[in-house]
Amino acid sequence: MRAAFYIGRKRLFNRLTAWWLRGAFSHCELVLGTDAQGRAICASSSFSDGGVRVKYMHLNPGHWVLVDVPGSADDAWAWVRQHNGQGYDLLGLAGFVARVLGHDKGRWVCSEAVAAMLGLPDAWRFDPCSLWAALSRVPVEGGSAHAAT
Repeated sequence: MRAAFYIGRKRLFNRLTAWWLRGAFSHCELVLGTDAQGRAICASSSFSDGGVRVKYMHLNPGHWVLVDVPGSADDAWAWVRQHNGQGYDLLGLAGFVARVLGHDKGRWVCSEAVAAMLGLPDAWRFDPCSLWAALSRVPVEGGSAHAAT
């Protein structure tokens, strides 16, 4: 499996998020496979999509960085089936600014959802940049961090 980290700067929200997090990324997805048209089958939580969902995407290498990650695709799919349709965690997003605000346990930000799908403890602690930092350093047999292909 791979995690995909978004480095696009088209929208102001993406630029501000990456700036606030002091990193390159403003969003992330877990790539669970590819379809017959070569699109990535991605799972995450997105404000614009209403929360936890699966989405078929073309991952433009100019806007995405992929990292091979350990974990079970079957476990990730099971997590998605269990949480699909749960809302986006605006409180958790605000927690990127003031961690004391916490998060809503029934809602998810992108990085929290990806971390949970991978079975990482305290998934709510991760923002896109901290998740990238953690995952890009995890040894995966034959894996590495690289631009989307």
